[in-house]
Amino acid sequence: MALVINDRVKVTSTTTGTGAMALGSAVTGFETFAQGIGNSNTTYYCIFNQGTSEFEVGRGTLDGSSANLTRTEVLSSSNSDSAVNFSGGTKDVFCTLPASKSVYLDASGNPIGAASAGFALAMAVAL
Repeated sequence: MALVINDRVKVTSTTTGTGAMALGSAVTGFETFAQGIGNSNTTYYCIFNQGTSEFEVGRGTLDGSSANLTRTEVLSSSNSDSAVNFSGGTKDVFCTLPASKSVYLDASGNPIGAASAGFALAMAVAL
């Protein structure tokens, strides 16, 4: 099982509660998790319940057929950064790169995020 991040992966779901999300079909113009992430892999996800303030960002694991996304680790949410007990309605479920997991250079060229001076030097050498 690998951590996979991909662009334009977005489906809908009508799952309620705090358990695994049953993934529906792809939104027009997007890929399914099976196509973009792959069976049994992990990815960063966002779930947003349309028309509400319910949201969750985390790391999830797809089952062997990519039909369900288990919410393995919640990074941020509308429930004080804990798993959201989603109410009824249509949810958008998509692949994302959480800000807390990103590494970037600020306007002065200093590494921000998980980077350290040693990491920045290693990346510069690798490039």
